[in-house]
Amino acid sequence: MQASRLLSILMLLQSHGRLTAPALARMLEVSPRTILRDIDQLSAAGVPVWGEPGRTGGFQLSEGWSTKLTGLTESESQALLLAGLPAAATDLGLGRAAASARLKMVASLPAEWRQQADRVGARLHIDPVDWYRRSEAPEHLRTLANAVWNAQRVAVCYESWRGTDERELEPLGLVMKAGTWYLAARTSGQDTVRTYRISAVKSLRPLPSRFRRPRQFDLAAYWEASIRRFESDLRPLQAVVSVSPRALEWLRNERHPFVPDAAAGATSRPDWTTVQLPVESLDHGARRLLSYGSEVEVLAPPALRQRVQEELAAVRERYAHAP
Repeated sequence: MQASRLLSILMLLQSHGRLTAPALARMLEVSPRTILRDIDQLSAAGVPVWGEPGRTGGFQLSEGWSTKLTGLTESESQALLLAGLPAAATDLGLGRAAASARLKMVASLPAEWRQQADRVGARLHIDPVDWYRRSEAPEHLRTLANAVWNAQRVAVCYESWRGTDERELEPLGLVMKAGTWYLAARTSGQDTVRTYRISAVKSLRPLPSRFRRPRQFDLAAYWEASIRRFESDLRPLQAVVSVSPRALEWLRNERHPFVPDAAAGATSRPDWTTVQLPVESLDHGARRLLSYGSEVEVLAPPALRQRVQEELAAVRERYAHAP
């Protein structure tokens, strides 16, 4: 256990640069006193770790010193974290490297651990694509990935709902969501980070200039915040709907966000439930709710209920005559 913790401290210092004893203690779930003893043991073993006192201090490794994972190439080390996501590794051109990295990693393990690694691979598979969808492999994904790895500026022709225009971007990160690839990037000379769907990039040209990556940029935190903002802007309307038990189950199975309407009184159907769910617009809400047929009834807003009635009248008129 102690040897494993010493290795974890070494890896954390190598990846984070500088960490305090309390921060290491929280990460490893031990006391700061235990961390101090472990640091002493690392230093006694010849590891060049040193501490700096003060509020901004902490422990760090001597500049330029690091451990090496023997046998791993650069592309294999990039692919190592994608070993459990073969589709993503393949899209990025790292499919073979991911397989090779996994073989080298497993070969370095003790015999009993190798069996456990094989067992995990045989019993756990991650498929990031939702039902009835296909994973995208955009034309320019691999070139953009290289630009992200190397902090290299790119000139793109991008098509959005506003039209097509030319942009010079500084690529900061790649995200795959439900089988679709996105790029987090900022326009050269600006601080604002925006999200671009890579399949909407019509042409791309790597530029010779590089950029300095913002030190405080956290891709995961940015993505979570952008998702909340996007979903809030995308679905500004709240529909109040009475749903049957069957439709309620459909909503749950489709993972459609909804909440019970606390202000609603008893319905005329005792087994039905009144819920609130967000919709993008009156047209989108009408189409969405009509897909549930007679298992739902729109109660509010009145404009949405009217829009549903208009759609029903149009459908009735369409099917009033035999073809």
